[in-house]
Amino acid sequence: MTQLLQPHRIELDDVVLRPFVATDEAAVAEALRDPDILRWTAGTAVIRTPADQRARKWLEPRIDGWARGSAVFAVADAATDYVLATVSVRDVNRVPDQAVVAYWVSPAARGRRLAARALDAAAQWAFAPDGLRLHRLSLDHALINEGSCHVAVRAGFQLEGTMRDYYVEPTGERHDSHLHSRLATDPAGQPGAAAGS
Repeated sequence: MTQLLQPHRIELDDVVLRPFVATDEAAVAEALRDPDILRWTAGTAVIRTPADQRARKWLEPRIDGWARGSAVFAVADAATDYVLATVSVRDVNRVPDQAVVAYWVSPAARGRRLAARALDAAAQWAFAPDGLRLHRLSLDHALINEGSCHVAVRAGFQLEGTMRDYYVEPTGERHDSHLHSRLATDPAGQPGAAAGS
């Protein structure tokens, strides 16, 4: 049975994590023009959709994601409310007390450690007694997607191992993937620090 999640808002200094809304379509369309977002996080159904309809295809299931058991956050500029990134906590309690996280950042917002900060904030909320009360969060990324590895480490997600031929690109090309996790009992992430420091 799908767990209904109550939409939530998390305030950081310069950004806010909030549920997506229909008016975010232009920002999502801009992000989906980035080849790396399309390659690593958009999904085959979105990629196969005509370019001018991709944002709506991507956005619709995320707007009602909370009702279907996924905490899908838009990471928006605190001053303008324009979406710069996303972080999601999905498959909540499919395995008891666990979930899977994912993220992307628009090219214009990169270099600010935004993904690590948003991922850390979402993880803290997911572990909190007044949040989802989870114990374990996991994420995976293709080994050649080194930027995602840096984000995971900065946000306190420890490398657990390599999954062989796990990630399949829309082209059919396979890649080994890193598996990372963060437990509620782990030390907090250091999202502003350099990876590995």
